[in-house]
Amino acid sequence: MDLSLLPAESETAIAVVLAAAGGTFGVGALAFSDDVKHAYTAMQRTGRVVSTLAVCINDYRVTLNVEAQDPEEQSSLLRHCHKRCAERTLRVLEQNGSIFIKLGQHLSSMNYLLPPEWCNTFIPLQDKCPVSSIESIEGLFLKDTGRPLSDFFSDFETQPIGAASLAQVHRATMKESGQQVAVKVQHPALEEWVPLDLALTRFTFSTLKRFFPEYDLGWLATEMGHSLPQELDFDREAENARRVREYFSHVKGSPLVVPEVIWSKKRILVMDYISGSRPDDLNYLDSNGIDRDEVSAALAHVFNEMIFGENAPLHCDPHGGNLAVRKNTSRRSPNFDIILYDHGLYRDIPTELRRSYAKLWLAVIDADESKMRKYAYEVAGVDDEQFPLFASAITGRDYRVLTKSVAIPRSEQEKEHISEAMGEGMLQQLVQMLGQVPRIILLILKTNDLTRSLDENLHTKQGPVRTFLILARYCSRTVFREQIEIIRQHGSILWPGNFARLLGAWGSYIRVELKLSLYEYFLTLRRLAGFA
Repeated sequence: MDLSLLPAESETAIAVVLAAAGGTFGVGALAFSDDVKHAYTAMQRTGRVVSTLAVCINDYRVTLNVEAQDPEEQSSLLRHCHKRCAERTLRVLEQNGSIFIKLGQHLSSMNYLLPPEWCNTFIPLQDKCPVSSIESIEGLFLKDTGRPLSDFFSDFETQPIGAASLAQVHRATMKESGQQVAVKVQHPALEEWVPLDLALTRFTFSTLKRFFPEYDLGWLATEMGHSLPQELDFDREAENARRVREYFSHVKGSPLVVPEVIWSKKRILVMDYISGSRPDDLNYLDSNGIDRDEVSAALAHVFNEMIFGENAPLHCDPHGGNLAVRKNTSRRSPNFDIILYDHGLYRDIPTELRRSYAKLWLAVIDADESKMRKYAYEVAGVDDEQFPLFASAITGRDYRVLTKSVAIPRSEQEKEHISEAMGEGMLQQLVQMLGQVPRIILLILKTNDLTRSLDENLHTKQGPVRTFLILARYCSRTVFREQIEIIRQHGSILWPGNFARLLGAWGSYIRVELKLSLYEYFLTLRRLAGFA
């Protein structure tokens, strides 16, 4: 890169970035001095990140310093800069692979935070993941178990049936039982590069903060540093899978299916083989007589149960690649199963937070702004000034819509308004706010955003109305359980005063349940009659 072609202050900016990166280069070279090839590759990976970071910082600084004739021209210049930098970054993520693919997938779903030019550019990463060679997989098995693949499986398909950023899945047949299984194997190269790649991620966000202090995304690097080691431990994933399978076995009528774990090691996970089609495969749904609205409702039930159920584990990565739908003719309603894969990232929501979160959503659904503000503070410490941003972040809606009805579909005008607002300073405030909220809230936001995206991709006839009705029922149930617990703290529920309070709480709960049930029944009849 010829620095002589850049403005003087841009030269300084890039020089600072490269100087700061010098330590990273040095660490990489020293750490791998016993392997020249390894050291060279480490420097290549680091060089890609640092040079692209420098070019993007320069691009933004130049663009922001242009004296545009009007706001529309300035907005156009910024959008083009977003696109250029996103495309440069995409090439680096693809070339480096490893956890950079994971980072790009995460960023592609953060449309409540990042400009659409960034999110849309990273969408291909959802389906473009590295594939490790069968030789490297065989070597990993031998290293981690001390035995070759042939000792475990009578047949092992060399081509993976699925590949993700951290692992790939092969279909195989157990040697002893003949059972068809899915073998999830971590990419062998991850162990080699994760420490360096996490350091580069932290370096990138800290450097961005240095040049653009108002956009502090350090919390994202911190969250990756906390979550990634858990996702790379397949023994932990096996335990998560067993736990969620056990939990939903007691949820009456749930269509959720979690493949049974056969055995696991830290980098190997063997599970029962259960296949299906992506939930957004509309041709599969329609050709098999599976109602899109029912799939949407089933997904809403599953993830609301995870958020609001007592002691329920929350799956924090429910994108389209981690879910599948298969037809199930053994029952009439629903006539399908929801299959849940990838149990590496789970969280437990504290009881008090869950209850405040339920009250927040009830306030949103009732369009009660004063209660929204109250429970937003309880949930995330959000003050009145930050509240409109937080409300938009958790709902994916324009704040002004929330004072009317959150259940109406998003219009193109609303989407355009949100995009414009992001360019007028809201993005900066949102980044700062998200750096302050509890980590569990960030993961709930991520889950909300991914499930909202899944629902929109189904193109349901009822829109978001039914999913909000389902949400309201879970929230109402959560609040009722809290009221029962409070009554019991004051003695037996049979005491006259407690019994009266119980009847009052139960009456309020039943009224909400009846109201929601009747409205949901009305929507179903309307849809069946062809009016929706």
